[in-house]
Amino acid sequence: MTVLLNGELVLYGFVGENYWGDGFTARDVLDALAEHGRDNDITVRINSGGGYVDDGIAIFNALKAHNGKVTVIVDSMAASSASIIAMAGQDRLMRTGSMLMIHDPSGGVWGTAADMERYAKVMEKHGENLASIYAEVTGEEVADIRDEMRAELWMVADEAVERGFATGLEQKKATATAAHDYSVYAHAPERLVALTRTRNWTRATAHKSAEGGSAPAKPGIEKESPTMTKAIEAELNPAADTDKLIADAVAASKARIKAIASSEEAKGREALAEHLAHDTDLSAEAAIAAMAQAPKAEAEQPAPAPSPDGYEQQRMAAAGLAMPGGKPAAAKGPTINRDAIFAARRQPLKGA
Repeated sequence: MTVLLNGELVLYGFVGENYWGDGFTARDVLDALAEHGRDNDITVRINSGGGYVDDGIAIFNALKAHNGKVTVIVDSMAASSASIIAMAGQDRLMRTGSMLMIHDPSGGVWGTAADMERYAKVMEKHGENLASIYAEVTGEEVADIRDEMRAELWMVADEAVERGFATGLEQKKATATAAHDYSVYAHAPERLVALTRTRNWTRATAHKSAEGGSAPAKPGIEKESPTMTKAIEAELNPAADTDKLIADAVAASKARIKAIASSEEAKGREALAEHLAHDTDLSAEAAIAAMAQAPKAEAEQPAPAPSPDGYEQQRMAAAGLAMPGGKPAAAKGPTINRDAIFAARRQPLKGA
C-alpha cells in the first residue's frame, strides 16, 4: 500500500502484514523512501498499536539510514513495535493526548520443552536488542529499560519527553487512536481496552508465526473488524454510551429477522427462511434474494385410498397362503417374474 502521502510518511495501523491487509509493512516504507528520495528531509507520522517486531526493526533501520532529516510525530499512539519506529527520528514529537508504550516482545512456538527453551532464549535476545535501542536514544541504562519493558510502561506525552523517548511536544490535538487489540497488553489503559471491546478490535487467533513478534502470532477476528486507518472518533470519549450501542445492535438484529421471516419469498420456504435469518449474517435483502431463487417445498399429498378391487385381491391372496399347501389366489393384472429379477440383480453394473 502507499504510505507516502503529500510528502509525508504516514504509518497508521498494524505494523507488518496482518489479517485484514491494513496497516503497513517494511517493504511499504522502503518503497516510499525510495520514491521520496533518500537525501530529502521527511516527516513520519505514527498512529499504531504495534505489530511484528521484525517489521518494526526493519523500518527503524531504514529511517536511520535515510540521509535526509527524519522528524517523527506521534499523532496519537506509538505502542509496542511502533514505539521502536518512533526512536528513529532526530526530532520525536508527541501531540497533545498521544501515548507511547514499551514492553517485552511476545510470541509462541509449538513443540517440545527443548523447542520452547530455545524459543525463550530467542525472545530474550529480541528484548535485549529493543532495550539497547531505547537506551541509546534516551541515555538510560539497558538494565533499567529492560525492567520497565517486562513491567510494560505506558507514557503520556509529557512523560515521554521527560524520559527522553520524545524530544518535544507538538501543540496539536491528537487524532483518533489507531484500531488495535489493546487487550493483549498487560497494563493498557482501561479506556483503550474498552475501545477494543466496543469497536470489535479483539483478535481471537493467530495469523502468522511471528518469532519475536510483539503481537499475537496470528491475529484473527471474533467479529468483522473495522478498517485500521479509519477515524473512529474526532475525540476519544471514555464514557461512550455502550448501552445504546448494544440496544441499537439488538434492535437491528430483530428487524432483520422479521424482514426475512415475514417476506413474501418466505412463504413455502419457511425452513430456508429460518436458516437464513438465524444461522447466517446475510442482510435481509440478500436473504430474500436467495429465497427467491430457491424452489418452494412441495405440499404433502394425502395417500390415495386403497381401491376395493385391490383390497379384495390382497385378501384372497392372504387366504390362499393360509391354507395347508395353499397357493396365492390368482390376482388380476400383470404377473411378476421373480427369477428374472434375481438374475438381473446378479449381473454386474455397466461402467462399474
